[in-house]
Amino acid sequence: MDTHEITDRFLRHFESRGHTRVPSAPLILDDPNLLFVNAGMVQFKPYFLGEAPPPYPRATSVQKCVRTPDIDEVGKTTRHNTFFQMAGNFSFGDYFKEGAIENAWELITKSQDDGGFGLDPDRIWATVYEKDSEAAGLWRKLTGLPGERIQVRDGKDNYWDMGVPGPGGPCSEIYYDRGPAYGREGGPVADEDRYIEIWNLVFMQDVRGEQSPKLGHPPIGELPKKNIDTGMGVERVATILQGVENVYETDLVRPVIGRAEEFSGRRYGANHADDVRFRVIADHARTGVLLIGDGVTPGNDGRGYVLRRLLRRIVRSTRLLGVQEPVLQEFAKVVSKTMGPTYPELVSGFDRISEVVRVEEEAFLATLTSGSRIFDLAAAETKKGGGDVLAGDKAFQLHDTYGFPIDLTLEMASEQGLSVDEAGFRTLMEEQRKRAKADAASRKSGHGDLSEYRKVLEQHGETQFLGYTELQADAKVVGLLEDGLPVRSVAAGRKAELVLDRTPFYAESGGQIADTGVLVGDGVELKVLDVQKIVPGLFVHRVEVTEGEVGIDTRLTGSVDANRRLSIERSHSATHLVHAAVRGAYGKRAAQAGSLNAPGRMRFDFTTPGAVSADILTEVEQEVNDYLQTDVEVRSYTTTKDKALELGAVALFGEKYGNDVRVVDMGEYSRELCGGTHVGRIGQLGLVKLVSDASVGSGVHRVEALVGPDALRHVRKEQLLVSQLANTFKVPSDELPGRIEDVLTRLKNAEKEIEQLRTQQVLGSAGALLDKAQDVSGVSVVAEVVPDVDGNGLRALASDIRGRLGERAGVVALFAPSGEKVAFVVATTSAARDKGIAAGKLVPSFAEAIGGRGGGKPDMAQGGGSNPAGAEQALTALRAWIANVGR
Repeated sequence: MDTHEITDRFLRHFESRGHTRVPSAPLILDDPNLLFVNAGMVQFKPYFLGEAPPPYPRATSVQKCVRTPDIDEVGKTTRHNTFFQMAGNFSFGDYFKEGAIENAWELITKSQDDGGFGLDPDRIWATVYEKDSEAAGLWRKLTGLPGERIQVRDGKDNYWDMGVPGPGGPCSEIYYDRGPAYGREGGPVADEDRYIEIWNLVFMQDVRGEQSPKLGHPPIGELPKKNIDTGMGVERVATILQGVENVYETDLVRPVIGRAEEFSGRRYGANHADDVRFRVIADHARTGVLLIGDGVTPGNDGRGYVLRRLLRRIVRSTRLLGVQEPVLQEFAKVVSKTMGPTYPELVSGFDRISEVVRVEEEAFLATLTSGSRIFDLAAAETKKGGGDVLAGDKAFQLHDTYGFPIDLTLEMASEQGLSVDEAGFRTLMEEQRKRAKADAASRKSGHGDLSEYRKVLEQHGETQFLGYTELQADAKVVGLLEDGLPVRSVAAGRKAELVLDRTPFYAESGGQIADTGVLVGDGVELKVLDVQKIVPGLFVHRVEVTEGEVGIDTRLTGSVDANRRLSIERSHSATHLVHAAVRGAYGKRAAQAGSLNAPGRMRFDFTTPGAVSADILTEVEQEVNDYLQTDVEVRSYTTTKDKALELGAVALFGEKYGNDVRVVDMGEYSRELCGGTHVGRIGQLGLVKLVSDASVGSGVHRVEALVGPDALRHVRKEQLLVSQLANTFKVPSDELPGRIEDVLTRLKNAEKEIEQLRTQQVLGSAGALLDKAQDVSGVSVVAEVVPDVDGNGLRALASDIRGRLGERAGVVALFAPSGEKVAFVVATTSAARDKGIAAGKLVPSFAEAIGGRGGGKPDMAQGGGSNPAGAEQALTALRAWIANVGR
């Protein structure tokens, strides 16, 4: 049974039992606790937490998941994977343990002819949480599973949570016995290679705090309703049903290995070291393509860094298989073809995916070249010092700065007869992980502190948003909090968070910043500073009470700052138009990767693997402003997501949409799914002026623009500047570029002439300085302080004097004080170097005297210090060092 059939049977089974089929969420969701979606229940978390009412009592999905805590272990065994599919069924306060066990048992044991998986019931085992005797009883009662095949385990094995504060509960895991050939008898507690886990049934009833019940800590509370969250490992079930040894041999993974075999001429299964590389390629190719498909681009931090590591490990693995040609685009083709039937975005967005991996591979190959040079230098230095172990900090530098995986460094070191201080490397890596973990922890927001907001939502329902059509509205205070805690009233001079039953104020989302304004009631007035959706559906107004006292049930009239709102709407509408123009220029691969819509200005990030041409951005600006002249009406309407996509509406990567979506049309030119507010007609924008563009990461470009009156003021300011320059240079404005270029050329030529004169003047003193040479233990030493000489002059002077020393053993050391700093150059002749006097070795002898540092080659070294007064002392120290060597 192929994998697509397995997932299809799973979904059909649960649909026939009243579950709503829900598409997989993107791998990136707006959750501060998660880098990537790592479980099927993540998209349903608001329902489990009671933050939002579930739109259905039961759901089923096949969720794409990524877990990356042990990337370096992938490939070493067949058990580690970074990408996997989790098939799940979910109940939101509907059925509980009994229904979960019955549904799972029926699907896995029902014959394949009847739509099941046809697994032998006699080979099924179950585990239950040690404090959950109810589940053990239900397994016996509902399935006839004998007691000896129901094993009890502690919280580490049979309590489930996401590893961060949030929902959790005891779980029951289903295992399949693969037979004696795979290990010893005794059930899952004895051998999890023979007894392979295929399904986890979580009886979700708790909210965990910072400490997990898996480790014996009590939950911090109960969920509003008892829920079911299950996860069946699709790849593991495929392993069993396809009769193969492991995940890497299943129908959706093996083709990637097959392509790597074609590239390398080597065969999977013939050599353990090669097998590790084949598995790395297969796993990382799937994960990388799925991540790019959901909008992640390679970068140096966060999600982008994980993706970059994955792609570079693929390239490294293929190199170790002897493949020198580019490979990532070919592997991406295989993944797109095999996974496309389940995730069609991999097919529709393949051009962009292919371009992203091409650019990243080219960049890494260049990095590999430069990094190899750094490695060669480090290896040569190690050997020169008589060592045979490459230092851990050097390996860490290669990993951290140049993206070299440690095993690549180990391989290269072995080729040169060196080992690597792996312990030192691991220590530095662990220190880095701890720093990253501490930083991530400082930025996380758990769920325990949202309980009071959820109570407001449960008691009063979602906030009714009126701001699409109204900028002023009457409302009632239904929630009032200070520092996250409920209060009955707040007096003048204090700040608080206020929830209304209805509001005209837009809450920050989708790149559009929040409205501001005032709330006025009988004897009370509040300034609205910000509006946020702390939990889905609840608009929380951050206010300052400027007059009177506000309390629960106070009736207020809210007035949005209309001019500011209009300015923001102009920016948001401009963002849609710029997005459309950029897609027109670069195609679908130019996907929105972030935006900011503020009063009078907008910022738009988009993915584009190649360079962005200034000429094309100029055309984008012109196209947008030309379209403004049509003054088409901006229309918004609600429809189903499928219908919207049929109409050509653009959905943004990483956004999670429900079945019903809001569409914003600006004629046929722009059509997007969007929950923001916009102008009524595009002519209201007036003018869009792009003011900056820059790369903000690998494959991500950012343009910033001013809109409306702000854009006009910017243009007028630039016109004034051009007029003043034209006046100064006494030429028409259209001749300014040529005139300025001419002046700059003459200025550069004059600077060169001045530099030549200075150099000649400095070199003119070479003879006089040479005459001051002192014999120190048979070495001619010219050591002097030469004021008012720049770095270039200092080097030229030292070189000239060294040349005049001829065949003699000589050292030239010149110090040039300038303000509170001093520069120095040390040069040695060939005869001096034969005596063991190298320029670089001389620097430490005097560096302390001038509070400085420096270095260089044996023939010349240079540097600087912060203590010019120590120059004479430095000269004395240098002469003493030479005298000591001479003895």
